[in-house]
Amino acid sequence: MGKISLVLVSWFLLASSHGAFAQSAQAVAAAKKEGGKVILYTSMETFTADAIKAAFEKKTGLQMEYWRGGSTEVLDRVLSEHRVGKPGFDAVAITGDHMRLMANEGAIGKYESPSLKAFAKDAIDPILGARYRNIMYGVIYNKNQLKAGEYPKTLEDIVKPEFRGKLVMPHPVAHTLTTQWLASLDKIMPKQRVEKFVRDLAAAKPVFAESIVPAADKVGSGEVPIGITFARFVLTYNKQGANLDYIRDYNMLGDGQYINIGAKAGRPAAAKAFIDFFLDEESMKIQADTGEFVNRRGVYPPLQDADKIKFVQMYQFTKEDFETKKKEYQKLFMQ
Repeated sequence: MGKISLVLVSWFLLASSHGAFAQSAQAVAAAKKEGGKVILYTSMETFTADAIKAAFEKKTGLQMEYWRGGSTEVLDRVLSEHRVGKPGFDAVAITGDHMRLMANEGAIGKYESPSLKAFAKDAIDPILGARYRNIMYGVIYNKNQLKAGEYPKTLEDIVKPEFRGKLVMPHPVAHTLTTQWLASLDKIMPKQRVEKFVRDLAAAKPVFAESIVPAADKVGSGEVPIGITFARFVLTYNKQGANLDYIRDYNMLGDGQYINIGAKAGRPAAAKAFIDFFLDEESMKIQADTGEFVNRRGVYPPLQDADKIKFVQMYQFTKEDFETKKKEYQKLFMQ
C-alpha cells in the first residue's frame, strides 16, 4: 500500500509540474506571435535584473527589456503612460505601496500564474499579485573596523556611546523608506523603548546618506563601521572581499515587492510568460543568491540564519502621515 501511495504522489507531482510547464509553454508560443519581447518596469537592482534577463532569454527564446528607476519614478512613469492610454510596459515589479496606487488607478491587471502554487497564501495579494520578495531593513557592520568584543548584537546596541559618529543611515527625513522604518519600530519593540531608541539614535549623530545603497557602500568600504540598510548587502559586499555581518534581530521590519501584469499590456502573453518564469524556482534562486529574501517556499539567500528571520510589514502611510513623521524627525535629527 505504501508503494502504491508513493507512486500516486509521484504521479501527481509530475502531472502538476507538467501542467504548469505546459501553461508557460503556451504563453511563450503566444508571446512569440506578439513579437517575442516583454518590457518590465521595475525598481530592482540592475545586477539582479540583468541576471534574470539572461536566464529568461536563454530558457524561452524571448527578449526582455527593462526600465529601472526608483519606486516613485516607476510609479510616476506607469501612471503617466496609463493616463494617456499609451503604456510602454507589459509587467511591473515594485513595492507594495506603489503597486497599490497603480491598482487604485486601474493601471495593473490580474494574472494567476501557475508558479503561485509554490508561494504561501499570505504572500499572494488578490489585487497586487505575488509578493515575490521581502526587503529586510536591518543593521550591518564591518568586522574589520571593530574589535570582536565590540560587535553590536541588538538593534538597541547601535546607540551606545561607543558608537557615536560610527553609524551611517539613509536620511531620516529625505529618504521615505527610512522615515517609514523609524515610524514602524513599535511593531518589533515596546513603544517606550522605541521613543528612547529614536532619541538616542538622533543623539548618536549618525552620518546621513542619500539612500540605502550609499549607506551600505560606506560600511562595505570601511568608511563607517555600522550602517542601517538592507541586511542582504552583507552578501553583496562580502563577495567583493569585505568582511561584513548583520545584527541577528530575527524580527525585521521591511516592505514587500510585488510583480503584476499591466492592465493594458501591449504584449499580454509575453507578460504572462515572464511572470511565470520570474516566480519559478530558477528565477527565485537567482534572486536569493544575490541576497534577496524571496517568498517561494524553501528558497533562502545564502546568508547565515536567513531561515530564522521573520518579516514584519512596516506601516502603510498616507502622504499626510509621512509629512507628520518627517516634521517629527526633522526636529529630532536636525538639531
